[in-house]
Amino acid sequence: MTREKPDRAVRRARLGTTMILMLDRPAKRNALDDDARRELVAELRAAGAASGIRATVLVGSGQFFCAGGDVAAMSTEPDALRARMAVLAELVRTIVDSPVPVVAAVEGGASGLGLSLAAACDHVVAAENASLTASFGRLGLVGDTGLFWSLVGRVGPARARRLLLFGDSIGAREAASIGLVDEVTQVGATLEVATARATRLAEASPAVVTATRRILRNPWQDLDSVLATETETQIPLLASSDFAEGRRAFFERRAPVFVGDRPN
Repeated sequence: MTREKPDRAVRRARLGTTMILMLDRPAKRNALDDDARRELVAELRAAGAASGIRATVLVGSGQFFCAGGDVAAMSTEPDALRARMAVLAELVRTIVDSPVPVVAAVEGGASGLGLSLAAACDHVVAAENASLTASFGRLGLVGDTGLFWSLVGRVGPARARRLLLFGDSIGAREAASIGLVDEVTQVGATLEVATARATRLAEASPAVVTATRRILRNPWQDLDSVLATETETQIPLLASSDFAEGRRAFFERRAPVFVGDRPN
């Protein structure tokens, strides 16, 4: 990856149909200040809108994912605080509502904001030595960037309560056992594995990936709501070119090649 400007906090590289976004503040263990957060929002949006891109990978430089917010750069002025919270809300919405799935590659650790970023992603790959921490309480703060929603969705209310109240660090293996991490890999291999996962998502039907992500967005729907959403989603898919290709591939005993456009 080549940096476009020396002061950029996020580097990007395209690999086929996957966009790789790398947090690049290694001296801060990729902790993000206000400018870096806004830059990340812009890069995520650009990746989601880029022609031919069907998945995004989020990774950190320097063998560390993200140490959270840049505490040294945090203003306590009221207007600045409200502006920061607005950007954090925008950041998690950009990940969750991204037109393409987002895969996190967690090396080293994810603390505070870093944990929020990872938890909001569609798939999380972590190195076996990674540590994940809801570290907000150590600063006298509560979790933010949607963590009360994403963490509960991943690990359930009881485990989320423990992680948020006690702020204990958990290793990658334990995180995988409770659903916070989706798969664990060797140190140094997370980007490769995450990119492979992103490639598999990019090969799937864009309409199906989008619809599945949308239905899963609210894990606490009642059964009737889920059934209604499934029906509204499945009917147009059954009439789509991707289903026609999937059916042909099934009978021809080959892998399907989905070329359908991403739905709006």
